[in-house]
Amino acid sequence: MSEEKRYFNVRLEFDKEKLDKTIFDAIESGKVGYVCSVESNNLTVANKNPEFLKVLNGALVNNCDGSVLAKILGRIHHEPLDSYIGADIFIKYVKMSKFRQFFLGNTPEVLAGLRENLSKIDPKIKDMRFETLPFCKVEEFDYEGIAQMINEDNPDIIWVSLGAPKQEIFMSLLQPHLKRGVMFGFGAIFNFNAGVGEVKRAPQWMLNLRLEWLHRAFEQPQKNVPRYWNFIKILPRLIREERKKIL
Repeated sequence: MSEEKRYFNVRLEFDKEKLDKTIFDAIESGKVGYVCSVESNNLTVANKNPEFLKVLNGALVNNCDGSVLAKILGRIHHEPLDSYIGADIFIKYVKMSKFRQFFLGNTPEVLAGLRENLSKIDPKIKDMRFETLPFCKVEEFDYEGIAQMINEDNPDIIWVSLGAPKQEIFMSLLQPHLKRGVMFGFGAIFNFNAGVGEVKRAPQWMLNLRLEWLHRAFEQPQKNVPRYWNFIKILPRLIREERKKIL
C-alpha cells in the first residue's frame, strides 16, 4: 500500500501516472487490493464514521472523483490538484484490451447492456464474467462463495457496482478471500456504459465544464441533492482542520 498524503483525512492520489502504476504493479505481481473513487458523498460518510474512514484508507490507492473537491483542496494546499474521474479510469482500462475483467453487481438488464457495449470496444469482454449479487445488507453476503466464483475465473480486475458506501465496505470484506485481482468500486459506471435505464452520464459539454455533479443533481435529485447538502454542511469544519495541518 502506497503512502499518499491525506486530504480531508482520506488518502488520495492526485498523480494520475502514479495511481495507474500502483494499480498495474499490483495486477502484475498478483496482489489483492481495492480502489475507491472518492467524491463528496463517501468523503462525508468517512468523516462521520471512523470505521468507514478505515475502509477508505485501507485501499490500495484512491482517486479523487470530484472536480469541485479537487479545486477546494488545490486552493487550500496551493497545488494544481485535478480530479481523476472513475468513469474515465473505467473506459481507459477497458480500451487497453489487456486485462481479464470481472463485472460484479447491478441488475441483469444493466449487465447485459454493459456486456454488449463493452464488447464493441474489446471483443474479448464478450466471454468475461458478468454476475449479479443478491439484494442484502453488506454483512450478509456470502463472501467465501463470491470469492470462490471470482478465484475460479482468475481476473486481473474486478469492477464492483453496489453504490457508495456499500461497495467500499463490500470490497474490504471480500479482499481477504481473494487470491489475486484489484477491485474497483466505481458504482454508476455500469449504468453509464450499459445504454439502458435512466442513469446516464452527463453530456460532453457539461463534462468539459466540470459540471457532472450538477447533471447528477438534476438527474437523481432525491438521491444526490441530500448528499451534496450533507457535504456542504461538513465542509467548513473540514477546511478549518485542513488549513491547520499546513500552518
